Amino acid sequence: MQKAESPKTDKTELADIETNDNGRPHRGFSSSLWTAGAGLLAFLLPLLVNIPGLDAPGERMLAILLLAIVLWVTEAIPLVATALLVILLQVLMISEQALLPVGSEALRAAHYYAALADPVIVLFLGGFMIANGAAKYAVDRNVASLLLRPFAGNARRSLLGFMIITALLSMFLSNTATAATMFAVILPLLAALPEGSARTGLALSIPVAANVGGIGTPVGSPPNAIALGALVARGEGVSFLGWVLLAGPLMLVVLGFAWWYLAHRYIPAGVQLELEVEVNFDRSVPATVYYVIAFLTIVLWLTEPIHGIPAYTVGFVPVVALLATRVMTGDDLRQLQWPVLWLVAGGIALGAGIGATGLDRWLLGLVVWERLPVVALLALLVVAGLGMSTVISNSATANLLVPLALGLGTGLPIDPTAIGVLVAVSCALAMALPISTPPNAVAYATGEVPIKAMVGSGLIIGGVGALVLALLMPWLWEVLGLL
Repeated sequence: MQKAESPKTDKTELADIETNDNGRPHRGFSSSLWTAGAGLLAFLLPLLVNIPGLDAPGERMLAILLLAIVLWVTEAIPLVATALLVILLQVLMISEQALLPVGSEALRAAHYYAALADPVIVLFLGGFMIANGAAKYAVDRNVASLLLRPFAGNARRSLLGFMIITALLSMFLSNTATAATMFAVILPLLAALPEGSARTGLALSIPVAANVGGIGTPVGSPPNAIALGALVARGEGVSFLGWVLLAGPLMLVVLGFAWWYLAHRYIPAGVQLELEVEVNFDRSVPATVYYVIAFLTIVLWLTEPIHGIPAYTVGFVPVVALLATRVMTGDDLRQLQWPVLWLVAGGIALGAGIGATGLDRWLLGLVVWERLPVVALLALLVVAGLGMSTVISNSATANLLVPLALGLGTGLPIDPTAIGVLVAVSCALAMALPISTPPNAVAYATGEVPIKAMVGSGLIIGGVGALVLALLMPWLWEVLGLL
């Protein structure tokens, strides 16, 4: 029976590699130069060639969209830099302050700048404050250690415990931070195990559960925030609890299947595993204040339909309260994931520009979507989200697909909320490569997860999740009256 002592490993040791905003290795200068040149060509094409059916603002927005696609796919420049470039170009090219005339219907420049402080950004800001506070006061690690205790003994049961706790934490904390936290907890356990399938299965369970758990709440992952922001901009907002009810059943189904697959593929029956982890909650006054504020924030998020306070307003409460009580300081504020927030803002601004210039209607007119069965259209969106997110950032994929997908839904018998949730969730199901998601990058950096195992599990688990998402979830949402 294997034992593991309480972990002392620092999270930063788990990914000692030079990476960009998405947890991927930086590109070389020459490679970035070539891809930036390709982006410039894509940008100039709609400006130099007359596009039938598009007026000048639409052509300019198409140029911005094509540039964003190239830069987000190739990562010639950091993802957040592309997001901010989108906002700047929209101000210079299609706002009322544009360098060339746009027309009386142009949105004000302030509208595009406002994406940086969109209510969804405020919601995510609150989530990041809670996540950073959890790391500062070791709440995440202690909660994980405490909840693991009932799962000691049978290795397959321990695997289930790892996945449930990882998914639960990932619903409210960054999935990257959750993966790093859980690896810090189980690395001593992995080191005590002999090399083999059981060791691989336990290591694989962490990124899989972190990715799946992130779909469960609006603050679970950036694609969720991007979809929520786009829906709010169209007057189609969904509450915090509403998102949980929509995405939660899929999260549970995929998590259950993932556990079954990993347990039967990697963990031999009858293998025993004893967990000995130390739980030592901080009992200081600042930590206690943090516990209370974080708990009340989560409760208010989940009870939004009862009290009526919007989730993004609730999300601003911990920001103010934690700073006012000095539980968190300016140094903590500087450590928040601002690049992620600005990346989400770029997606919100991109969607606003596509709608304001009529580019969405033009794109919709390129294909007779009405001839496609609704199921086929939904499956196409899920496959596009899953496929693109496998090879590029899931946030970049959501930034590109969500505005276009919502435009496709115009005039069709599909609820816009269903489309937004489908695209966002499909991005989170992409987990076949180390570059697919930051949790995968963290897992690969530990050296415990072979590429072949990650690809196999990612394709099978993500594929099953995509099938359930496209074919069953819209029907379930309709039957339960959630839309």
